[in-house]
Amino acid sequence: MSNVAALISPSVSRFLAQKHKLYIGGEWVDAQSGATLAVEDPATGQQLATVPAGDKADVDKAVAAARKAFESGPWPKISPIERGKLITKLAMRIEELADELAEIEAIDGGKPLAFARHSDMVQTSVTYHYMAGWASKLNGEQIQLTGGGDFHAYTLRQPVGVAGLILPWNFPQILLSYKLAPALAAGCTVVIKPAEQAPLSTLRLAQIIEEVGFPPGVVNVVTGFGETAGAAIAEHPDVDKVAFTGSTEVGKIVARAALGNMKRLTLELGGKSPMIVFPDADLERTIPGITGAGFYHQGQVCTSGTRIYAHKSIHDKLLDGIAEQASKMAPGHPLQPGTHFGPLISDEQFQRVLGYVEKGRHAGAKVWTGGRRIGNAGYFLEPTLLANTDHSMDVVREEIFGPVVCAMSFDDEDLDDIAKAANDTPYGLAASIWTTNLGVAHKMASRVKAGNVWINTHSAFDSALPFGGAKQSGWGRECGFEAIRAYTEIKSVCAAL
Repeated sequence: MSNVAALISPSVSRFLAQKHKLYIGGEWVDAQSGATLAVEDPATGQQLATVPAGDKADVDKAVAAARKAFESGPWPKISPIERGKLITKLAMRIEELADELAEIEAIDGGKPLAFARHSDMVQTSVTYHYMAGWASKLNGEQIQLTGGGDFHAYTLRQPVGVAGLILPWNFPQILLSYKLAPALAAGCTVVIKPAEQAPLSTLRLAQIIEEVGFPPGVVNVVTGFGETAGAAIAEHPDVDKVAFTGSTEVGKIVARAALGNMKRLTLELGGKSPMIVFPDADLERTIPGITGAGFYHQGQVCTSGTRIYAHKSIHDKLLDGIAEQASKMAPGHPLQPGTHFGPLISDEQFQRVLGYVEKGRHAGAKVWTGGRRIGNAGYFLEPTLLANTDHSMDVVREEIFGPVVCAMSFDDEDLDDIAKAANDTPYGLAASIWTTNLGVAHKMASRVKAGNVWINTHSAFDSALPFGGAKQSGWGRECGFEAIRAYTEIKSVCAAL
């Protein structure tokens, strides 16, 4: 990986070399403290750039700018059609700059470039296009009162106000679009806090937002640490809404902080998604599907399939197939052509995931494949498949957020028993069911306690399809009209005639 610099395009090299600043009120400013934080390439461990380490003072300034833009700037006077046009213009500019944005995302977050370009950037632009259409359709309705009488009653759907958007590092642009696009469509203003591990593509997007012509203060970006800048957003008394994607543990902290002024909340949190494989499953389809579900982006996906429940009759064949597929996932620097498997985001995350593998071994799990570090540079861990696991083990019960999949078998095809095992977790974000019997599939889908259930596929997302979790995997939904609901309030108006 010594020639990484040669893989970086001139435009991205220029961007990385810039002095990065916060974007507040339409201006680029340093953190008031002057503090900075280093951003590294997780494939090499080398520093890419430094960004401001914003804190409460910077968040206060950003929230004030967002409040001013919401209350008295040009933004609330822009027509819904024009608001939608601005969002569409942003979507089109993202499409034009998709190669550059994908490259920044790849080198910043460790995702193979092909995935960042052909998945992340496509889904990101589609989300802005989709939400742009909702800007002109935020209708209330006329209400016929049950008591009759001479009244005119109706509802208004209005923007919630200033929204704080706190992002994770695994899918910065996709998950920002899930929040920013509906917020803008609804007429809100925002303060964005990207993850400290991967903030660069969000700073580049802020440049694009400025170029597109959004009024000052509508979109503000404060880089910094979660415990300072993120906490300041969650606690801020003049923030009306917070949307957070991250771990369940931190999501609970955000929820408690938001109680001060009863902020509206959308929380997309952790997962431990089961993949249930029945004996009639089409293994030619199931094996690559489950391999991708478990190891895409090195398992650093909230919906990663991390628990396999396979019928005993196909268990070994399934695991052998997954191991073979995993062996073909070429590791390498995200910018190198042919890379299918990148690094974990940081040394801290690498040590955490490797620790779980060792805990699994000591608890009696069998390493079917993987479990070792790849190379010496960066934070690479082999795709790891553990068998002989059970629900007493931490590797089965806790979210690992790495390329570690646990396999268990069943021989009783009672759907209630299978669902009981799949549901034996505090999480409820996603699940997938693999069978050629659609009757069984739909019956099982109704039994699994998860916000997203896929049949003969995994992690199938769409901007129109609501996404969110049950149980401790979150509150609320992103995407679809449910996302618009999350950034609006309903006001009832009743006039005596």
